[in-house]
Amino acid sequence: MLHALRSILSIATVCIPGLAAADAGDPLRGQQLFSRCSGCHSVQPETKSAPSLNGVVGRKAGSVEGYAYSTALSNSGIIWTEDALDNYLAGPAKAVRGTRMTLSVPRDQDRADIIAYLKSLGGQ
Repeated sequence: MLHALRSILSIATVCIPGLAAADAGDPLRGQQLFSRCSGCHSVQPETKSAPSLNGVVGRKAGSVEGYAYSTALSNSGIIWTEDALDNYLAGPAKAVRGTRMTLSVPRDQDRADIIAYLKSLGGQ
């Protein structure tokens, strides 16, 4: 009985879209979703009204030259891992009280896709 249940669950995970874990991000969809972010952030090595996210994965928070970060983010000690990015994008003000970023990405899959896109750009 247990073996049959495991088989059904593994087949369902493969056959039913959306049942797989949200952490399997789609970088192409993430690139499309990033258009929401591109008003402030660039993926080129340039600073707009917010720091560049080029190479953000693995980078220390508050470390892009030429951008005046909030004291809260500069002193956060965060390294932008996938988990840290996910937590921050889910609720920047909750993750780092005093940050200037106010927009969040509430949907798990949207965050996973954006993070997959940012990872595809390279990093440390």
